[in-house]
Amino acid sequence: MNKTYRLLLTTLACSMLPLAANAADYPNKSIRMLVGFPPGGSTDTLARQVVQALAPAMKQQIIIDNRPGATGIMAAETTAKANPDGYTIMMATVATHAINPALFNKLSFDAARDFSAVTLVAKYPLMLAVNPGLPAKSVRELVDLAKAKPGTLRYSSSGSGSPAHLSAEMFRIASKTEMLHVPYKGGSPALTAVIAGECQINFGTLPGMMPHAKANRLRALAVTTNTRSPALPDLPTVAESGLPGFDVSSWAGVVVPAGTPKPIIAELHRQIVGVLKEPGLNTRLSAEGAPPVGNTPEEFGKFMREELVKWAAAVKQSGARVD
Repeated sequence: MNKTYRLLLTTLACSMLPLAANAADYPNKSIRMLVGFPPGGSTDTLARQVVQALAPAMKQQIIIDNRPGATGIMAAETTAKANPDGYTIMMATVATHAINPALFNKLSFDAARDFSAVTLVAKYPLMLAVNPGLPAKSVRELVDLAKAKPGTLRYSSSGSGSPAHLSAEMFRIASKTEMLHVPYKGGSPALTAVIAGECQINFGTLPGMMPHAKANRLRALAVTTNTRSPALPDLPTVAESGLPGFDVSSWAGVVVPAGTPKPIIAELHRQIVGVLKEPGLNTRLSAEGAPPVGNTPEEFGKFMREELVKWAAAVKQSGARVD
């Protein structure tokens, strides 16, 4: 072995030492979790519940960094450009990592290449709900009302191109009705708009919608998946309410910047899956309509790639566009 080759091997070995040391004592400072939606929305609520259990387990502070606007693009951009050291993580969603790439042609990041998957936290249906003052107590009655007053009913969403927007567009197409889209900067203000009567209809996540429905601030009509939710077994699906084949679900999971060392990803995965299995958090999320998943990084990565294909087709079919 010549002197030059030995020197190269020594240099390579030395360069790996800081990485190994950093992975071994991870985490040794606070962690930032990016959330692409405002406080009070379903993604924010889910993230805060996970962090509340995760921070003590990891023995470090985990700071929620809300970056609302542009359907989560700002949070995704920040995460993609962050140092891949495990101290910047993101609660990714179907909007940020499956729908946005099909809607926006000039994103500064690649959803497939610029992130590494950690685990799918939860997968859940959306709820179709209306303002209680609207004279529609079922999906069929809502469709009849929309057809009787074309273009006058308003549906709110957490932003143009969001799961709520696309779900409503697919509902509009399937029901052959005309409704007006009113986008807001996040799920919480979109819900508030329906409760206040500014809009009449909303497709939102179960964790965000259920408390308002139970308090009669909203009237729940259906869930968007092809099977009923265990959290609301008496609430019918859109499909069984007159629009067969209708099937939409939402999800949230943790990702990190591409290039994050595998030992750090493995530790994050171990800790997150551990808290998702804790009876308290698991029961609470399930009761809220967001049953925890906690799959492997490889499984979550494959799932996200499949979601990219699925939602690209949905965007094309719906004709949805960014306003």
